[in-house]
Amino acid sequence: MHTETETSSKQPTVNPKTDSQTTVSATAPGKIRVIKRNGTVVPFDASKIEVAVTKAFLAVEGGTAAASSRIRETVKNLTQMVAAVFTRRMASGGTIHIEEIQDQVELALMRTGEHKVARDYVLYREEHARARAAKKSAEPVVADPKYPTINVTLADGSKAPLDMLRLRTIVSEACAGLKDVSDQAILDEAMRNLYDGVSLEDVNTSLVITARTLVEKEPNYTYATARLLCDKLRAEALTFLGVATSATQHDMEHLYAAALPAYIKKGVELELLDPVLLEFDLDTLGKALIAERDLQFTYLGLQTLYDRYFIHSNNVRFELPQVFFMRVAMGLAVEEDNRNERAIEFYRLLSSFDYMSSTPTLFNAGTLRPQLSSCYLTTVPDDLHGIYGAIQDNAMLSKFAGGLGNDWTPVRSLGAYIKGTNGKSQGVVPFLKVANDTAVAVNQGGKRKGAVCAYLETWHMDIEEFLDLRKNTGDDRRRTHDMNTANWVPDLFMKRVFEDKPWTLFSPNDVPDLHDLFGKAFEERYEHYEKLAAEGKMRLFKTVKAADLWRKMLGMLFETGHPWITFKDACNLRSPQQHAGVVHSSNLCTEITLNTKAGEEIAVCNLGSVNLKQHIVDGKLDQAKLRATVRTAVRMLDNVIDINYYSVDTAKQSNARHRPVGLGLMGFQDALYEQRIPYGSDAAVEFADTSMEAISYYAIEASSELAVERGRYSTFEGSLWDQGILPIDSIALLMKNRGEKFIEQDQSQRLDWASLRAKVQKDGMRNSNVMAIAPTATIANITGVSQSIEPTYQNLYVKSNLSGEFTVVNPYLVHDLKDRGLWDSVMVNDLKYYEGSVQQIDRIPDDLKQLYSNAFEVEPRWIVDAASRRQKWIDQAQSLNLYIAGASGKKLDLTYRMAWFRGLKTTYYLRALAATSTEKSTVTTGTLNKVSSGAPAAPVQAAGPAEVPKACSLDDPDCEACQ
Repeated sequence: MHTETETSSKQPTVNPKTDSQTTVSATAPGKIRVIKRNGTVVPFDASKIEVAVTKAFLAVEGGTAAASSRIRETVKNLTQMVAAVFTRRMASGGTIHIEEIQDQVELALMRTGEHKVARDYVLYREEHARARAAKKSAEPVVADPKYPTINVTLADGSKAPLDMLRLRTIVSEACAGLKDVSDQAILDEAMRNLYDGVSLEDVNTSLVITARTLVEKEPNYTYATARLLCDKLRAEALTFLGVATSATQHDMEHLYAAALPAYIKKGVELELLDPVLLEFDLDTLGKALIAERDLQFTYLGLQTLYDRYFIHSNNVRFELPQVFFMRVAMGLAVEEDNRNERAIEFYRLLSSFDYMSSTPTLFNAGTLRPQLSSCYLTTVPDDLHGIYGAIQDNAMLSKFAGGLGNDWTPVRSLGAYIKGTNGKSQGVVPFLKVANDTAVAVNQGGKRKGAVCAYLETWHMDIEEFLDLRKNTGDDRRRTHDMNTANWVPDLFMKRVFEDKPWTLFSPNDVPDLHDLFGKAFEERYEHYEKLAAEGKMRLFKTVKAADLWRKMLGMLFETGHPWITFKDACNLRSPQQHAGVVHSSNLCTEITLNTKAGEEIAVCNLGSVNLKQHIVDGKLDQAKLRATVRTAVRMLDNVIDINYYSVDTAKQSNARHRPVGLGLMGFQDALYEQRIPYGSDAAVEFADTSMEAISYYAIEASSELAVERGRYSTFEGSLWDQGILPIDSIALLMKNRGEKFIEQDQSQRLDWASLRAKVQKDGMRNSNVMAIAPTATIANITGVSQSIEPTYQNLYVKSNLSGEFTVVNPYLVHDLKDRGLWDSVMVNDLKYYEGSVQQIDRIPDDLKQLYSNAFEVEPRWIVDAASRRQKWIDQAQSLNLYIAGASGKKLDLTYRMAWFRGLKTTYYLRALAATSTEKSTVTTGTLNKVSSGAPAAPVQAAGPAEVPKACSLDDPDCEACQ
């Protein structure tokens, strides 16, 4: 009646963004393989499924002409549905067992209402299973009664029996100490997927894939998966280094000591590492490595390191996790007097996950070209030679993996007079197109796309065309599809928006001093130029309604994601370095606010982030631990300035003069979970305040102590620091210039700022700037915490980046639900159905719904208020994404006005959801999620299993400069 459903040399393909009824192509060459019950492996063949299901239908319904037509169409749809499950699950190929295919056929029959055929199919499977069992019981027992004997293919092509004892040891080690994780479950499923002659590497792959599929049911499997991946890493690296051919985690307690010296010598020999690393006491440093810290990694974190960070030769990664952290630590300690002790100190901090350096530092510390800095800011002058010189600087900085922020405001506008040619300018946009294409051409050393953000002040005549740069319509020669853009907004413009007044646009060559003015001085001069224009004394200008321009800015932000909105006066009036120059833009991720000047100052910043979660001890912030972390972190950041490779001399000179660094934080949401505080609450806003106050206090203190040890930065005299004005004090300067009715920012404080203020005036500062909160998307992945200051995106989703796709489930939620007896397969399905949201799942108690609200369920005012509290302590800015559900013009208007009114310096991406959501058809329930308007859901025919929702790309893996 039936035939066994096997598989295909023609892999079906589906669009992963559509439901399971997407048409499946059976013509593409397949990468999916099927293990038959006899252990042989065959290509996946969807036609075998079609034949088997057709026979099942014919056995039940007969072969009449009327039945035949219906059967043909039904079987076709069922086959596509089953094939789509595997092509989505294994888009890049993989191996499945024959039983998995039959399971999916059974499920598809049930879901489409073919209950009679399904019953017959189930009975058929049971009958044949009994027959196979009876046959097997008559066969002689193999050596290992649990699993059949399997031979594996070794690297040299020879075969040997699979070492089951070692395999059990590896899996047992991977699960040790993890609650609700079963080593037997991993081993049983992995062994089902192995076949005679499988490569040794594929044995490990089977273990890893098996463990990672269990993550959505129990988050602790992510640690087990990472530990299983470690077995592959150890074999690859230790064999290459000649230390061992393989090792268990237990073996690494003594092998790490031998691995570090072998690694440094091999890296220097291959001209991948700086020979200066050989001058360290490698034996002492090797013994300082802590093998058990390999157990801290999540699967996403370790896979990210393996794919993108570990040093390799001919695609062989020979850098192990603890060796990696020590290499970075050594690279940051090379100029220390007691370099071995400092390297161990830096290593312990990094490997503990209490603090993490930014990606450029992790990539390049200890290498022959240590480009460790994250961000570069430049000003483009208004002459042809200078414009192309600035674009050349972009190319050189981008070549060595720097993220760029360009101030384009000085470049004259479209129609402006050009004296040298007696002609008219084409404006700033054509040059932006060149800068855009340069970023594409010089793609960060061949590793990632170039990343640049262009800034333009709101009074520039070309501002309206600037807003359109990211549109997909219009003249493509005046579009920049690869470049980020940002508005540099003066306070006067925002006042005109609030008061519904007109706004005048000028060409910068007619009003050259506006570029360098801010606060009241800007307002007075701007109004002077408006008067001249009104009197007919200026040829080129345009008057618009400020509110209309504001609406277009918000409209483009919603439509294209750009330009971002940043605030010129808050950045300048609160800058410690306003005596030494002007902040003309922020950087690629809007957290850096440093002075630039065409031809003289290219600002540079070095980043690193405190892991706030690691500093919550017994439900509260551990101030002593935080202080120790910050002191070491600031020292590491200061070291970067002297060690760093600068591809442009102007950047080197500027960085040496001012020595700015940017200490930030990540894991804010995790820290709230640890304290049982919902993100959308007064308590969360208060914690944002107190935690940032502590970081600010200890960072300023640490930089002042470094000034005693190493000397003040050269432009300290005359700075706000020198005047005894700390970041918290500088709010008064903003209020005075803006006017108190246009700002509302909390100024409360708890720590002893008076004594610190006196210390700074007496001892000075080592760094002109010390704090900036970067996005941290990638280093947060490495350390396994929520990125930066972000709320949870979703409680269950698939995260996509350059390392692949990873199921991310909120472990705090899962463990809370387990404690209350609510975690089961139905709950998993509900979370998938509601796209990671808990709000409409009736079984979940209200207190958990509040605690586990996702980013779009937290009102924007909470995000802005928490950011405002942090901003009062920060001498630079913060990368602040805004999440708005049910987005409308009114909501955007209120949110961004509030951001300015609360004293924020910058905003970053807008993440908006429309007012209604699309209906779903890939769930096992019979009704749809309600659209956000609250309209009743309509029942639909369920079409397949619920899929884990995919996240939008919160972290852009093409640029990791600030991450």
